[in-house]
Amino acid sequence: MEKWYQGEWGLILGSSSGFGLATAKKLAFRGMNLFGVHFDRRAAMEKINQEISEMKSQGVEVEFFNYNAVDEEKRKQTIQAMKERMGDAPLRCILHSLAFGTLRDYFADDAEEEITPAQMEMTLNVMAHSLVYWVQDLRRENLIREGTRIFVMTSSGGGRVWPHYGAVSAAKAALESHIRQIALELAPYGVRANSICAGVTDTPALRKIPGHEALIEGALARNPSKRLTTPEDVGNVVALLSHPDAAWMTGNVIYVDGGEEIVG
Repeated sequence: MEKWYQGEWGLILGSSSGFGLATAKKLAFRGMNLFGVHFDRRAAMEKINQEISEMKSQGVEVEFFNYNAVDEEKRKQTIQAMKERMGDAPLRCILHSLAFGTLRDYFADDAEEEITPAQMEMTLNVMAHSLVYWVQDLRRENLIREGTRIFVMTSSGGGRVWPHYGAVSAAKAALESHIRQIALELAPYGVRANSICAGVTDTPALRKIPGHEALIEGALARNPSKRLTTPEDVGNVVALLSHPDAAWMTGNVIYVDGGEEIVG
């Protein structure tokens, strides 16, 4: 496989599974050095360390940090560690793939079962607003500059509804809005920002959604490609769009779904 990104660096927020891990592996195979931020229990670390070793076998540098990505102090410490290791190199690719939110209804007969302000704010902060704060801090340290590509993982939930999905849907809509604003403000500096909307994908995040079986069944029936989207499909597209030849694409929602979105 051709090494497009030798000597360049990427950052994956949400790097231990799903879209984030698949993208990290694809970028590593293309020669990109990687930083990852994830939030996992100790029991998961053996598998994660195996994945890191596999990526390193491609001849790239890989360092993952295990903590909550919305922790401001740790974010700043991580960025300083990145800067020391990268030297004068900028980030080529940033992927925001944080999937941690509250799946509760807005209204219930028992008020104790309704979503709370703290749960709503946490969901929006982790899955949407954290993007802005990471980009701000990275840019202050000159790690984001001409040639940087910023991607976020959105979903059809940004414009559609599903039981229990209200707060996450709001976060996806906010995330897309943040990307448009980033694309506008950073375009003069040669930075590009796009949202990636995957089709229904069987990931750990999907399996946390109540009724996810119906989502899978509906996608399989509707998708003209007759299969679900895979994390690897998304990793392939992020790797492609990180290339300098894709420099005129910014502010978009890009569907990676085998045609799922075009079928009613």
